[in-house]
Amino acid sequence: MAALAALTLSGCSEALQRGYLPEGASAGADRVTNLWVASWIAALAVGILVWGLTIWCIVRYRRKKDDVGLPPQLRYNVPIEILYTIIPVMMVGVLFFFTARDEAVLLDTSAKPDYTINVVGKQWSWDFNYVDDKVWDSGIQADLTGKPGVEQTLPTLYLPENSRVEFVLTARDVIHSFWVPAFQQKLDMVPGKVNKLQIETRQQGTFQGKCAELCGAYHATMLFNVKVVSKEEFDQHMADLKARGQTGLLDNSLSRAHLEKGQPSYQQYQPQGGGN
Repeated sequence: MAALAALTLSGCSEALQRGYLPEGASAGADRVTNLWVASWIAALAVGILVWGLTIWCIVRYRRKKDDVGLPPQLRYNVPIEILYTIIPVMMVGVLFFFTARDEAVLLDTSAKPDYTINVVGKQWSWDFNYVDDKVWDSGIQADLTGKPGVEQTLPTLYLPENSRVEFVLTARDVIHSFWVPAFQQKLDMVPGKVNKLQIETRQQGTFQGKCAELCGAYHATMLFNVKVVSKEEFDQHMADLKARGQTGLLDNSLSRAHLEKGQPSYQQYQPQGGGN
């Protein structure tokens, strides 16, 4: 049944083939999409089996006009009870295995990044420290007027295409969550702690980013843009930030809570190659 479902999906629209997830804009997006679609195919196969058995039981054991009294009453059936206990446990185990396998790959930050960027969540906007180029950019809360042009006022994170970027994620006040749907990955930003996430960009484009953790009254306005551009355009943006005097890094003194003991400070990060 799973093979039949996969065959059926292969002839459907591209959006359906990826389970209506956004088109992936990072190298890890394919892994997320494959796990997502495979999980739905398995769930659909189980659903078809359960629905089929339910309908069969309704038809096969329906009460007939000449039936008298109740059907034979059974207290239990040990083989069937063992079967419907073991099979679900096995299914959950298989799903857990593939989830843990993909999560380990997606959260692996052991590779040397081409660029390191400190992304800081704050109520209710974002700061970006481009560590390798030693420049920064700071956003303000979005004013959602409902009129065209709001996107141009949002803070914009620039990334070079075909590069491995390490995001050093910190928060100034409460828990936030760094989420770019097109990357199909997100990670929490916890006050006093440092979380890291690596993304391999693979195509140019402008994508939407947002906070995925309810962080207060104006959580819905905590939006930003992501521009994946050529290396030349990225370097030009870094030069523009320097020309504006936005040099150095915005440090932790702006945060409500300082980093906990033992947490690495992004100010200690050194250029990792690929930056200027």
